This record gives sequence, C-alpha cells and structure tokens, in this order.
Amino acid sequence: MTGESKKNNEEKTNEKNQNDQSKSVLGEFGESVGKFASQTMESIKRSIDKALISRNTVLTIRVNDDANEKMTMLVETGIFKSRSESAAFLIEEGIKHQETLFNKISKKLEQIGKIKDQLKNIVYEELDKKNKNSR
Repeated sequence: MTGESKKNNEEKTNEKNQNDQSKSVLGEFGESVGKFASQTMESIKRSIDKALISRNTVLTIRVNDDANEKMTMLVETGIFKSRSESAAFLIEEGIKHQETLFNKISKKLEQIGKIKDQLKNIVYEELDKKNKNSR
C-alpha cells in the first residue's frame, strides 16, 4: 500500500468514526427529547385530569365560532373527550391566569358586603326607633 492510499484509508476511517459518533450523539439526543416530550404530556394529562375531576356544575353557554373551533380542535387531538371537557379546562386556565384580578374583585366584594351589613343595621335601627315611638 502506498503512502497516499494509506492516508486515504485513515481519512475514511476517521470520517466513519466521526459519523458513528455523530449518530450516537444524535440518537442520545433523540431519546432525551422523546423522554422529555413523554414527561411533558404526562404532566399536562395530570393537570387536565385534576381540572376535570371537580366539575359538578352544569352550565349552558354560547361561544363564538372561533372559541368553538378551538375547543373542537382540542377534542380532535384526543386531549379531551368532549367540547365540554375542553371548555372546562380552558375556563379553569383562564381563571388561573387572571388570579390577580379575581383577588382584587374578592376584596371589593368583601367591602361591599360590609357596607350592605352597615346599611341593614341602619335600616333596622331606624325601624326599631319608629316602632318604639309609635307604641
């Protein structure tokens, strides 16, 4: 074998080793991505199951065509069994996303409740005074 042939064989061997290493690294990367995707889907499934377990109130709602299309897409992917399930999930997620808003509303409703109680007490006191005066 000549020096040039030997050099060509070594280059081919090096290229083959590099290709084998690349394939091995890519294979490991692919496995990692697959595991991550599987874990992510399991996590999503647990979240969905948790959101759907506590459904106990029936509502009849009207939605626009776009919302209907999106809920139907979720059913067609197999994530949900029905548009009702997908709607329940989307409502739950919307509520979670607006938690700050609902906290503000809750505080204001508490204040309104206290004011209503104060007004009732004023009315009862006035009625009580009138009843005592008319006796």
